[in-house]
Amino acid sequence: MVLKAFFPTCCTSADSGLLVGRWVPEQSSAVVLAVVHFPFIPVQVKELLAQVQQASQVSVAVLGTWCHRRQETEESLGHFLEGLGALFSHEPWLQLCRERGSKSWSCKATRRQGPAPLAPVCEDQVMLVFYDQRKVLLSRLHPPAALPERQAGDATASAGGLAAVFDTVARSEVLFQSDRFDEGPVRLTHWQSEGVEASILVELAKRAAGPICLLLACLLSLISAASACRKANTLVSVLLDMALGLLLLSWLHRKDRFAQLAEALVPVADRVAEELQHLLQWLMGAPAGLKMNRALDQVLGRFFLYHIHLWISYIHLMSPFIEHILWHLGLSACLGLTVALSILSDIVSLLTFHIYCFYVYGARLYCLKIHGLSSLWRLFRGKKWNVLRQRVDSCSYDLDQLFIGTLLFTILIFLLPTTALYYLVFTLLRLLVVTVQGLVHLLVDLINSLPLYSLGLRLCRPYRLAAGVKFRVLEREAGRPLRLLMQINPLPFGHVVRIYRLPSCGCHPKHSWGSLCRKLFFGELIYPWRQRGDKQD
Repeated sequence: MVLKAFFPTCCTSADSGLLVGRWVPEQSSAVVLAVVHFPFIPVQVKELLAQVQQASQVSVAVLGTWCHRRQETEESLGHFLEGLGALFSHEPWLQLCRERGSKSWSCKATRRQGPAPLAPVCEDQVMLVFYDQRKVLLSRLHPPAALPERQAGDATASAGGLAAVFDTVARSEVLFQSDRFDEGPVRLTHWQSEGVEASILVELAKRAAGPICLLLACLLSLISAASACRKANTLVSVLLDMALGLLLLSWLHRKDRFAQLAEALVPVADRVAEELQHLLQWLMGAPAGLKMNRALDQVLGRFFLYHIHLWISYIHLMSPFIEHILWHLGLSACLGLTVALSILSDIVSLLTFHIYCFYVYGARLYCLKIHGLSSLWRLFRGKKWNVLRQRVDSCSYDLDQLFIGTLLFTILIFLLPTTALYYLVFTLLRLLVVTVQGLVHLLVDLINSLPLYSLGLRLCRPYRLAAGVKFRVLEREAGRPLRLLMQINPLPFGHVVRIYRLPSCGCHPKHSWGSLCRKLFFGELIYPWRQRGDKQD
């Protein structure tokens, strides 16, 4: 039987003592958490382990002995360590030893083959796995569904065994509150014995001394107290949103840019109205050589030209107040960049309201003709639409009804090209405005949902978000235990975004491409800001 002993790298240079940890029988693994040094009183060691077990709900026990022969030269120490198995009974009993003056290790696990004290003792093979205790303690192992594909040369352990190791170290944090430098009755060596964990600010300062890195470190250190990544992501998102909003507000107030925007807004509106007038005049002629119904063409063209005239008059009437309106709306940037972008989207809707009216008029007229043609087409086939049963039924029509239907069908089919052309042009303009608003909404959704804290954590401390582990062979010789080094595989950036992305109530379109094309063909109004299940006109 091969046992796996997970040994912390911080204890490789520790003095001789007892191995304290947890035995995982399902995985045949021993997770070593600390080393208890001499001198100690066995009763006090048992009391400490009982307190840790009560606080962490982890079955912590003495797993065996640790002998570091760097300083100990007497043979009596080895016999003394072997005799500790009678005081701290545990099956199996580990005996780890590091030879003096060399890097070789000896590992042995003994167990009795029966309950009797004089039962024969058998030895099991031990596979020694070193792990960084601080990284394992601070990391979060993600479920297998979030793991990336296996890389070549990496040995990925089972999710159950890894979860047991990570969970044991994480829940045993109470044991790490005292170390070998304390004046208590029991002196321990673990990851805290090398010094309390440095803050993110210190770690970033070691890597780079640039002001941007220092600013990022300060921001991360302020929110490091947040226990959950999603809470920290929300906090960072709000802080960044407000910071960008204040930067935008300061930029707008600098050099009186509100007055510049107000002065440029009226000429831009006049330019757009002028281009629309040229477009309508082109449609009222012979667009692209198409022969239109002149009477209907002139009626529609003059109708839309009158709306443009009303819109220009409205803009010029509001021009004295535009600067004050923009100034008051600009103050909303102090609430966040997303608020300012949302107001910008509303301003675009107000400035293009005449285009929306043109689209609604053209869509309603086109939809009316499409539904009329479909009804008359069913009349020719002896069918009708049953409103109560929501289906097409057979129906007999007399000669007068067929004659009137033929006349109406002929009129609608010859007027359809003119109406369809106006509908097509204004639909394209409407889609252009919707595209601009959609880009603004996507930017708002990106700011609100991007997990910035998790991405910063992945960039500065990759081990905090673990996707799994890989093992590197340290020693593999005949007659000696296999020694491996467990290294944490960080979660890829794409998986970080997918797992920790914040929920948002984005207003992006919910229609599929097939549904969108069907609505455009039949002239149904498109409201991209509505969600699925909302009542449509």
